[in-house]
Amino acid sequence: MDEMNTKFSLVVMMPCYNDWEAVRLLLKQLDATFAAAGRRADVLLVDDCSSASRPLDLVGKPFQALNRIEVLRLRRNMGHQRAICIGLSHIYEHHDAEGVLVMDADGEDQPDDIPKMVSVFEQHHRTAVVFAERTRRSEDFVFRMGYFCYRALHRILTGIRVKVGNFSIIPREHLASLVVISETWNHYAASVFRSRIKHIEVPSARGCRLAGESKLDLVSLVVHGLSAIAVFLDVVGVRLSLAACAGAGLLSLLCIAVFVVKYATSIAIPGWATTTLGLLLIILMQIFVLVLGLTGLVLFSRNSFSFIPIRDYKYFVGQVIIIDPGDE
Repeated sequence: MDEMNTKFSLVVMMPCYNDWEAVRLLLKQLDATFAAAGRRADVLLVDDCSSASRPLDLVGKPFQALNRIEVLRLRRNMGHQRAICIGLSHIYEHHDAEGVLVMDADGEDQPDDIPKMVSVFEQHHRTAVVFAERTRRSEDFVFRMGYFCYRALHRILTGIRVKVGNFSIIPREHLASLVVISETWNHYAASVFRSRIKHIEVPSARGCRLAGESKLDLVSLVVHGLSAIAVFLDVVGVRLSLAACAGAGLLSLLCIAVFVVKYATSIAIPGWATTTLGLLLIILMQIFVLVLGLTGLVLFSRNSFSFIPIRDYKYFVGQVIIIDPGDE
């Protein structure tokens, strides 16, 4: 039996910023995918305060498999990850779906991968978050090189290999956890890994945009990457502190070596030992201050309890619009 035919309720959630033409095409593809599988789904579009107005003919002819389109318009532009967080909180409070499919609205997350993801979701009895693991990217060489450097930095600082994006299916039991985790406000996927929620990766090739150009510039991409690392702030602080302590140990050995060369041999140049030792001591003091700062940062992050998505997301919701696919 086709796993997609197993009837569990599903909401497709997509953040959108001025990508209305891509959304129009993607909705048609989603409808065809679900119709071919003989199942239905709802769609939530999180309009991240787009500057371009939503087209009145966004849906067009009636869909076969999409029940309704809901547009959640935010009061201000929040960014991709926070739009996802707000969308998840809205779904948890206003929908009783057993699964939430998170995907980008530009078409790079391909609907053809959904049946495979749903199959894995069912195989694990709807108890794990199923991510699409990127096996191939469609961007140019410069972007891929930058992404490679980011992945290396992320691995060094957090100990976790970056291999997934937002494209995923969340069971309701884990959705209940994500909407009370402060880290979800910064980065959805990183919060799943940080909170040790059970997750599975399914190989998937990233597609190309259906229409328009990416709204992410270099600054936005850097902020996005730093947001993922910020979720592991305490881990990053400890790792940097340990690295600093290791560096301090090495410098201490060098100081001892300076004393040995100065007083146990006759090869030292006059004034060399004093200058070298002074520089080493200055560096040691800087490392000491760095370790103190990182330790304070880690302790502060462990005791902070700020944004709770399910409690605070409502402040950013401006308007909720229900579109009946048969009306437009």
